[in-house]
Amino acid sequence: MNGFLFEQIVFGPVKSRRLGISLGINLLPLNQKHCTFNCLYCECGWTLPDNKSNASYPARSEVYQALELRLRAMKQKKSLLDTITFAGNGEPTLHPEFAGIIDDTIILRNSYYPEGRIAVLSNASLASEKEVAEALKKVDQNILKLDAGTNETFRLINNPAGQVHLDDIVENLKQFSGNLIIQTLFVRGTHKGVSFDNTTDHEVSLWLQHIQMLQPKLVMIYPIARATPTEDVEKVPGDELLSIAARVEALGIPTEVYP
Repeated sequence: MNGFLFEQIVFGPVKSRRLGISLGINLLPLNQKHCTFNCLYCECGWTLPDNKSNASYPARSEVYQALELRLRAMKQKKSLLDTITFAGNGEPTLHPEFAGIIDDTIILRNSYYPEGRIAVLSNASLASEKEVAEALKKVDQNILKLDAGTNETFRLINNPAGQVHLDDIVENLKQFSGNLIIQTLFVRGTHKGVSFDNTTDHEVSLWLQHIQMLQPKLVMIYPIARATPTEDVEKVPGDELLSIAARVEALGIPTEVYP
């Protein structure tokens, strides 16, 4: 499975259940996935090894020009826009000028769609970097991934680069002092003969402990929605997701489920 890749810097807008009418921004290479994780469920496919990657980021000026052009055209047509969303072919905070691009986007949003929101979908792996963290604090919807309660399951499902530990991700999330949205994809299956499952009571209970400590503004829960790089992945039924959501809401934290 080669994955679903974006071939433009700015794409959409599309109608999103989570983000409304969303205009996407891809800061990653246009011809390959580029990420600090290699999640078993990623719709973009597998992350290439560094020795096989030819990553080339769009220049900050290119991003600015592409976004302004699209926003101007949409405004002239009186098109609706709820959210400008940084997503695309991997981890957006990898872009070396991510912080400056966020500043540019705020300026353009304020000029063309002042009521619109800016969202970033990130795995939080680079949020330990000061510039990245400060940029994420500026956006309206700082949506960060937390897919596991234990490090073993984290490494099986998210397959991070290097020796990243789940505790590192949780520490990165803590610095936002609740000014974040947690997104969690629940999934189970096997890969290379090894089973993975973040829906067990043990996993969910420990994940809930992280959620309670982090106190996010919102938790987004969802299953796989598209083809995955590995075939033996199971879509978790909606009733199970709703059951997990009820446990989050019992902590007093708003939760949305996208079955």
